[in-house]
Amino acid sequence: MDLLASDTLTIAKNLLGYRLVHESDEGITAGIIVETEAYLQDDPACHAYRKKSIRNAPMFGVAGTVYVYQIYGMHFCVNIATNQKDVGEAVLIRALEPIEGIDLMEKRRKSNVLKNLCSGPGKLVQAMGIHKGMNNWHILEDDLKILPPLSDYVQNPIVTTTRIGITQGATLPYRFYFEGNAFISKK
Repeated sequence: MDLLASDTLTIAKNLLGYRLVHESDEGITAGIIVETEAYLQDDPACHAYRKKSIRNAPMFGVAGTVYVYQIYGMHFCVNIATNQKDVGEAVLIRALEPIEGIDLMEKRRKSNVLKNLCSGPGKLVQAMGIHKGMNNWHILEDDLKILPPLSDYVQNPIVTTTRIGITQGATLPYRFYFEGNAFISKK
């Protein structure tokens, strides 16, 4: 996939507009990626900053490897490994604009407020039915896929800003989202 043949910051920006699709036994859920964050190996906020571990090993996989991890002991996040094998970098998928399987997303999230289904990394993982067992899946080979943008999707200008909810590396401009999109996690 040409999308993955670039540096992590470029991939994080270019993922905007692509679709994240999960084909599960319950049904298909999909959303347009509207917000991402990049995590580079030399970045103190990156899980791979210190060294490879059992937890962060998927980050060191080939570009497109899925990395699912738990935060705050309750929420999960999904990342896509970037760069080359053995370089621990990834893009966090922060928010989606739901487009398919909305009834299933509402059931999983126990909410029928469309803009709150996938407006944050923990919310979108729950709505999409993503789980820890997907660690080391690949977005080109498994049932969690990234597909090209829809031809009729209107993409607003991209905002580049600092990341959310971190203390180290907090001033780095590694967060990207579509300006004015109602589905991003925070302005």
